[in-house]
Amino acid sequence: MSIRAVIFDLGGVVVGSPLHAIADYERRRGIPEGFINGVIGAAGSEGAWGRLERGVVDRERFAQDFEAECSEAGHAVAVLELFAEMAEASQPRPAMLQAIARIRRQSLLTAALTNNFPDDSQGTGSLREHFDAFFESAVLGIHKPDPRIYQHACQELGIEAHEAVFLDDIGRNLKSARNLGMTTLKVDEPDAALRELESLLGFSLC
Repeated sequence: MSIRAVIFDLGGVVVGSPLHAIADYERRRGIPEGFINGVIGAAGSEGAWGRLERGVVDRERFAQDFEAECSEAGHAVAVLELFAEMAEASQPRPAMLQAIARIRRQSLLTAALTNNFPDDSQGTGSLREHFDAFFESAVLGIHKPDPRIYQHACQELGIEAHEAVFLDDIGRNLKSARNLGMTTLKVDEPDAALRELESLLGFSLC
């Protein structure tokens, strides 16, 4: 296997997991576990969350629509509080940044491929300098797991899908990448994922 590029999701991979922040928010407010992600999944790409990730709506309209979706599903969610907790949890993981730097020194390409929100320059967008390329759902108007976002990333990097390793913490995002021919790694525990990546690449990342 000839790997030319390593592509990283951001939240839950390079920075702390927003999924953990959402779970903490639910626990503290007595909301059933998995409720928020259930609302997101049930609404799909045309729901409030999907529209925000594709840059179709601004945050103010999103907050109104998503709070309405949650209320209709049975529980009140305060979007501003939820987003503040997600931002607090999304701190860079030093081991991941070090690994990215080592990969680049081996003359492999690195890229971020993230589902994000408009005007996120103060959040994960501040990580741009660590990557050769940076692909954002809110800029491109398509989001994972839509196959087109992976195809776009490969085209811009000048590689074939089978020449990329893709790391993500969400299974459905990995499935789409894998179906295109990418090698995929699920990130549950960052150190374990980096050990797997080392085995694939054949050099140390720590």
